[in-house]
Amino acid sequence: MRKRHILIGAAVAVGSVTILSSCTSMQGLNNQRLESALVKGTQALTLSNAQVQEYVHQAVAQMDRQNKVAPASSKYTKRLNNLTKDLKSVNGTPLNFKVYETNQINAFACADGSVRVYSGLMDLMDDGELLSVIGHEIGHVANEDSKNSMKQALANSALMDALGSTSTTIAALTDSQLGALAQSLMSAKYSRKEENRADEYGYNFLKACNINPYYSVMAMEKLQSMEDNSASRMSGTIANMFSDHPETSERISHLEKMCKKDGYTRPTKK
Repeated sequence: MRKRHILIGAAVAVGSVTILSSCTSMQGLNNQRLESALVKGTQALTLSNAQVQEYVHQAVAQMDRQNKVAPASSKYTKRLNNLTKDLKSVNGTPLNFKVYETNQINAFACADGSVRVYSGLMDLMDDGELLSVIGHEIGHVANEDSKNSMKQALANSALMDALGSTSTTIAALTDSQLGALAQSLMSAKYSRKEENRADEYGYNFLKACNINPYYSVMAMEKLQSMEDNSASRMSGTIANMFSDHPETSERISHLEKMCKKDGYTRPTKK
């Protein structure tokens, strides 16, 4: 505000209207840009499910190219395929699973049905715990959290220019724009309400698979124990799931109460 006063004062001192006219034009240009951004942002938030899924599909393809995907012969792929062999779709969207070979601890599910699991997470967890995390991530897809998160990512300034204000077609995104979307998918942060709903979905997911849902508690306890570890390898959505320590404890307590109510007890480790 002070700079604006100095500029106007200088214009009056020299009796020039050119500077003031220029400022007025700049203000008009900024208003036009703001209006354009709002239009494009609104367009991004009103994309159809098919459009969102196509953008997600492109971003996932980019991630698959940039990460080391475990081959079919890998022990990780074989284990994941065995665990998810009966998981075909969620809300009508076909599911597909791949493993990224990395010591990072993460997993995420996308609006197009793509589920990516890091080998570091698979090394950390037994089958029941791993399935509980996968169920939690699929819960974000079933509850449309992933779709809404992607719409918000598309509304960000770095991507708005790729969206026509009235276009119903799919824009051709650059590699850098796809990279930005990919990063959004890998590190999506959900609200407390969304995480709680995904926790409950993961709990019921295990029950539907005839697996003791107490594994959801055990998985969260294992991840929680890594929160204060400076050498933690948690990243992306997994790290964001446990960004609030008191909240994590409450979520674990809630799941334990669900187990107790349903008559489930902690499985005995083999």
